[in-house]
Amino acid sequence: MNLSRKLRQSEKRRNLLVVLSGPSGVGKDTLLKRLIEVCPGTERAVTYTTRDPRPDEVAGVDYNFVSIGEFRRMAERGDFLEYAEVHGNLYGSSLQAIREAHEKGLDVVLKIDVQGGLTVKQKVPEAVMIFVAPPSLEALELRLRARHTDAEADVTRRLLDARREIEQVPKYQYLVVNDEVETAADKVRAIIVAERTRITSDDD
Repeated sequence: MNLSRKLRQSEKRRNLLVVLSGPSGVGKDTLLKRLIEVCPGTERAVTYTTRDPRPDEVAGVDYNFVSIGEFRRMAERGDFLEYAEVHGNLYGSSLQAIREAHEKGLDVVLKIDVQGGLTVKQKVPEAVMIFVAPPSLEALELRLRARHTDAEADVTRRLLDARREIEQVPKYQYLVVNDEVETAADKVRAIIVAERTRITSDDD
């Protein structure tokens, strides 16, 4: 095999499935919106959920909001790559959305909780696993309270969950601290660019 042919084969790459996980309130939505702007060729797979939309959320953009009955029917049909109950609500990642993006030659970013992220890692070992962390638990608490969307008991529960989720960092490939969204988005973009150019063997 000549050198040019070897190089052409090495340039062939799979479409990426990127998992973006982190505690509630860490700023994953804002980070992802900025990432899509600065990283062409990426698309967000919009998660399905049974929770009510927040005042600033748009159906079909931030989440696909469905009833519990519809969610369960989708789960029974096998429509989800993964789904789980988080903070009393159901969340699921659409297989169809991932397939459609990959068919368009796009890399897909899943913004999901740590529980869902680790499920994806089991099902798709080649997924790019990125953990988004707050600069500190104190900063996370301030962000949660600043949202004014959660009761005191919910804030306390989310902070306890955050401690448990941060313990799962070693199961991820990359850690990005979301202290300033522009910097964090640039770091995630750099990870994706590196993964796009990574050389894989024929056995991968």
